[in-house]
Amino acid sequence: MTTHTDPRRRPRSLAVRALVALNAVLLAAFGLVSLAPEALAQPGTQRPRGKYLVIGGEIRTGSADATWIVDTANQELVSVRFLEGGSRLEGIGYRDLEADLTAEPGR
Repeated sequence: MTTHTDPRRRPRSLAVRALVALNAVLLAAFGLVSLAPEALAQPGTQRPRGKYLVIGGEIRTGSADATWIVDTANQELVSVRFLEGGSRLEGIGYRDLEADLTAEPGR
């Protein structure tokens, strides 16, 4: 008894096998990525997620108003101003509030 293979069915079977193999490879890659250790910018130190307070106001110098951004979780303050001519933010200053609080007076 001879079995005849339908020529139309063969490419479909090959395509299904290829898709199953591709899915297996993608599943293995996903497993490797999800099991990989977490990457940290600075090993050994974990920085808490920031909680921000934004305050806007006028400043004495310049024509632009300033915005102060306080990160209450990490005790940091950044001040910026918006430059309309260039449509960009310009940094004015940075303060480490925790260092300011623990510094000795007069220094």
